[in-house]
Amino acid sequence: MEQTYIEDQKFESIDYSQLKLVEGEYENCVFTNCNFSGLNLSRLYFSECSFIDCNLSTVKLTGTTLRDIKFKGCKLLGLHFEDCSVFLFSVSFDNCNLNLSSFFKRKLKKTTFNNSSLQEVDFTEADLSMTIFNNCDLLGAIFIDTNLEKADFCTAYNYAIDPEQNRIKKAKFSISGVSGLLHKYDIEISMS
Repeated sequence: MEQTYIEDQKFESIDYSQLKLVEGEYENCVFTNCNFSGLNLSRLYFSECSFIDCNLSTVKLTGTTLRDIKFKGCKLLGLHFEDCSVFLFSVSFDNCNLNLSSFFKRKLKKTTFNNSSLQEVDFTEADLSMTIFNNCDLLGAIFIDTNLEKADFCTAYNYAIDPEQNRIKKAKFSISGVSGLLHKYDIEISMS
């Protein structure tokens, strides 16, 4: 069966739960205000695409290629990014809701998370070296055996990271966020 190749197209306000998404390869496409919620996007190929104000909650991503993908203003609840193809995996997030998603063992080196909610996201064994968490809510996010070297948490908040269970060499934290590194000790820190 031949794959469909779609390039330089714009898709706006399409509810893919009503209209089937054409299976194939999408390159340099823009999806705006589209609903993909609950769809099976397994084995599709997306390269240099943007998703703007889309709902991709609980989509299946088994073997899906995400190469240089930008998500802006998207709802991405409960996604398993570890199921995506490893080959050329590259994503960025701006003003997105990624709550309850998982990046288990995913290489996210130099990824940018900007103004996003990452509550209860699983980063276990992920490579987040040089990743930027700009103004991100990390309440309940899981960091176990995670590479956080040179990651930037200066404006992130609500995180609890155990320095003994993660690699944090040269990671950046604000003074107000230091309590997130000492959370497991159940101590009180006074700023006075």
